[in-house]
Amino acid sequence: MKLTRILALALALSGAVLPNVATAQEGYREPSAEAAAILDIPPPPAASASPDGDWMVITTLQGMPGIAERAVDMVRLGGVRVNVETNGPYDTNVYDRNSSYTGRGTGYRLINLRTGQERDLAAPATNLGPPMWSPDSKSFAFLHTAAQGIELWLANTADGTVRRLTGPSINVASSIASSSDAPCAWMSDSRRILCQFVPSGRGPAPKRGVPTGPAVQQTDGEKAPVWTFTNLLTDEFDERLFDYYMTAQPMLVDVASGELTPFGEPGIYESLTASADGQYFLATRITGPYSYLVPASRFPKQVDILAADGTLVRELASVPLNTAGPESMGWAQPGERWHQWRPSSPAAIVYVEPLDEGNPSVEAPYRDRMMVLEAPFTGKPREVLRTEDRLVPTSPDGGSRGRFAFTAQGEVMAGQFRGATRDTRMWLADAGSVGSEARLLWSHNSDDWYGDPGEPVTLAGGALLRQDGDWIYLTGEGGSPEGDHPFLDRFNLATGQTERLFATEGASYETVVAVLDDEASRIVTRYETGTTPANYRMLDLAGGSQMALTQIAQPEHALSWSSKRLVNYTRSDGVPLSGTLYLPPNYREGDKVPAIVWAYPREFASKQGAGQVRGSPYRYSGRSNRVSSDYLLFLTQGYAVLADAAMPIVGGLEANDTYVEQLVANAQAAVDMLVDAGVTERSTVGIAGHSYGAFMTANLLAHSDIFAAGYALSGAYNRTLTPFGFQRERRTYWEVPEVYHAMSPFMHAPDINEPILLFHGEIDSNTGTYPIQSQRFYHALKGVGATAKLEMMPYEDHAYVARESRLHTLAEAFDWFDTYVKHAAER
Repeated sequence: MKLTRILALALALSGAVLPNVATAQEGYREPSAEAAAILDIPPPPAASASPDGDWMVITTLQGMPGIAERAVDMVRLGGVRVNVETNGPYDTNVYDRNSSYTGRGTGYRLINLRTGQERDLAAPATNLGPPMWSPDSKSFAFLHTAAQGIELWLANTADGTVRRLTGPSINVASSIASSSDAPCAWMSDSRRILCQFVPSGRGPAPKRGVPTGPAVQQTDGEKAPVWTFTNLLTDEFDERLFDYYMTAQPMLVDVASGELTPFGEPGIYESLTASADGQYFLATRITGPYSYLVPASRFPKQVDILAADGTLVRELASVPLNTAGPESMGWAQPGERWHQWRPSSPAAIVYVEPLDEGNPSVEAPYRDRMMVLEAPFTGKPREVLRTEDRLVPTSPDGGSRGRFAFTAQGEVMAGQFRGATRDTRMWLADAGSVGSEARLLWSHNSDDWYGDPGEPVTLAGGALLRQDGDWIYLTGEGGSPEGDHPFLDRFNLATGQTERLFATEGASYETVVAVLDDEASRIVTRYETGTTPANYRMLDLAGGSQMALTQIAQPEHALSWSSKRLVNYTRSDGVPLSGTLYLPPNYREGDKVPAIVWAYPREFASKQGAGQVRGSPYRYSGRSNRVSSDYLLFLTQGYAVLADAAMPIVGGLEANDTYVEQLVANAQAAVDMLVDAGVTERSTVGIAGHSYGAFMTANLLAHSDIFAAGYALSGAYNRTLTPFGFQRERRTYWEVPEVYHAMSPFMHAPDINEPILLFHGEIDSNTGTYPIQSQRFYHALKGVGATAKLEMMPYEDHAYVARESRLHTLAEAFDWFDTYVKHAAER
């Protein structure tokens, strides 16, 4: 290595400012009109079925927001961002974390699933939340984000009337801070809704004054991995802001009169839920002292059981600050977790507590146990189940709590998971009687995509299983060598027998959205093909008929005329690989066109799991729903695209010891396949990816000459900045520094001799991909004389959502690849 390169890299490592590092604020660009028009196609609607299966709400969703909608005032508190005008989430593009909604609602259509009659509802035309169905299915509530706050509205199914129940006073901030339940929930009588409100007379937000001292953090001498969390509290002023925005007053809203009745005391509620009989409430409140090291979901908590009038029945648990390591690596908070109601009567609380202090390095014959405490809550909890591995929720809700699923008889389904081997065991334990033994329902390794039994179907609320006697229902992706074929099975809890009721057939992709009755005679699915957009339909499995619920037409544009197919190929060591090959419109067999490989590496314990096909060639490719799939628009520029090219890293806990070698072998096999198929030349292939795929992109350019150029979005390039593990790497930097160094493209910047284009969101909140990752990597590349460009995207998170941002990244990526890939031979 030349001395000048060594000096430049040393300066980059130190964070020193390098000379001649150009910085400029450029205007947003747009790609071709054809590509922009495809991005502007609205996303597919969302669907929500009523508890009785008689009604469906179809929610139209807004497309990309403008950058002006992102450029609003917000504060970063306890791991989340709060819109100071609405006291709600800043990231309103995320419609609902507990469902498949991916945008903000712009309207509701109500469909009677018995008669087919439908009507559009006169709801506000913007910023609508997901439907919250009443238990009796006669109405649904929803939140509307107005300019000055968040309102609660009600829609009646019988006549389609819509009315506002409250002013802009709903407090959503505390629920997003805790990654927990929504701020509103129906009572079992369908006459009242319990919501969290901004306290009356709260006054203006605190103003920052003169500091009274430094912000202090101090260790306690105990070992605990430290995550790289973002948007954390930083000082005493942030703590005051946290109290201001997160404190809520629970209120019961009478849906007939709109009358508000205070319930309990103001507090920062992670959750507040009623028992099935409505006689008790389970309250989990975030308490102090706060932490500057972890988000609010890990702050100390007080868990109490309250009476129907809000008075205290029993103090259930004081949960300490959770500074444990990642749950994916076997850690758990040291105290009780996942408190939830058993949904059958009599009222009972079920929760989990660790038997190893939540520390996977502690030797213990059992890791967790499940406990139950029954009304009137004066006795001692009793053990329901204990497991050798960590207990995990039956139906993860996307937050920190998860949910266990129950039968109508009070039995609970609970899984245990061993991260080192990916082994899962599903148990059925009786949470309603004493002395019964838990029964093993099935065992499964998560690497085995083809053998995945699926997830249980639950009723509204996610805790009670959809059940027909001993039969429950399971839905899954249905992996196979030909691609995914989503399915619906029924499973007998008594005999273990499984029967398939529905599966995707032919050249299509159809997922089960809802099971409408206990016999699963009627289901709602979302159906799409490679050339037709997703639409909802109701299938009568008993009678064989179907009813279309939406009629979204196929738009005419270039992607509609591109072709695609599942391709299989083999790595040099025999590991089977696959991907979906897209060919540009009007492609003629034998033509050689430039190509882009898009991928995301994944770790596997065995070659068998690594070689299984994941995904489907029959998903609709006529539009791009999110930035991580915008690469398909390269088809409009005449490129072939190898999408989701398999990049398995095999080897269990030590897989990363050979990460670079396996990564290069995967990439080489992919390019060999493209060349052997006559699609492209070796000199005209580029590599790209998002997040861990961006990390992959930089590593492939550093450790091989397979690709002509690359572009990377929101990556991490220096693994020493995530020293306590990343992805499925369980070892710390100090245990295997050679692995962290070998895997860090930052350390190999002088070896990157192909052009690389870097993008990163300025407010990236993803753990491990701080914006400084891209900034310091660019400095290193500049210092060693590499060809590189860095673009920091204003107001963008880990994935970019603003229209201006997504169009700009495409325009820049098109130009970069046209210059360094398509026309590489001309340079």
